[in-house]
Formats: sequence, C-alpha cells, structure tokens
Amino acid sequence: MYLWVKAFHLMAVVTWFAALFYLPRLYVYHATARDKGEHDSMANFRIMERKLYRGIMTPSMIAVIVLGGVLLYLSPEWLSQGWMHAKLLCVVLLIAYHHVCLIYLKQFAQDRCTKSQVFFRWFNELPVIALVAIVIFAVVKPF
Repeated sequence: MYLWVKAFHLMAVVTWFAALFYLPRLYVYHATARDKGEHDSMANFRIMERKLYRGIMTPSMIAVIVLGGVLLYLSPEWLSQGWMHAKLLCVVLLIAYHHVCLIYLKQFAQDRCTKSQVFFRWFNELPVIALVAIVIFAVVKPF
C-alpha cells in the first residue's frame, strides 16, 4: 500500500507544481494585458486563472496534503528526522504561497491588482526554489 500512496502523492505533487508555476505566469500576461488596455484578453485571463486555481491547483494541493499525511502515518519515524522538518516547512510555505495566489486572483477578478508584470515574473520563481529544496531534502536527506 505504501508504494501506491507514494505514487499518487508524487502525481499530485507534479500536478500542484505545474499549477504553481503556471498561475503566476498567467498573472504576468494578465498584468501585461492590463497595462496595454487589452480588455478582451483580461477577461480570458480571469477565466483561465479561476479554472486553474479551482479545478487543478486546489484539488492537487489537497491531494498532496492528504496523501503526504498518509505517508507520514505509515512512516512515523520520519517525523524525528531533520530533513522532514525542513521539507514540511517548505510545504507550509507553499501552502501560504498558494493562498497568496488566491489573493491576486481575486484582485485581478475585481480589476484591483496593481502589481506589475515584473513583480509577477519574480513571484513566479518562488515555487522553483521550494521545489529544489524539497527534492534535495527528500532524496539527499542532508540532515
């Protein structure tokens, strides 16, 4: 059973990260369209952002958390290891990032977002840092 849970956990992680990478990229395009006054494009971005967040990103995050919890239940000894504490901290920060994405989603939906496309280009890089750290913690187990 452990390997099945791990396999589905990894699939959920891949899906969640795909959405974490793509939604802020949509924000870059949305901010660019806003600055150019392209109202038709902005309406399309609102739809894409909402569907990505609700239909893919949030269900994937929930699956990651639930399946990760099951893995911890099946291997409770991991909770005494430093690498797992660091990995879980990264996951908590990603969950916070996920919710910050919702704040921007709502701001764009109400035409209230004032962040620049340059801001979102930098914002888009944060999940990359988390991914690198999480993979290193889970595979290398440096401490």
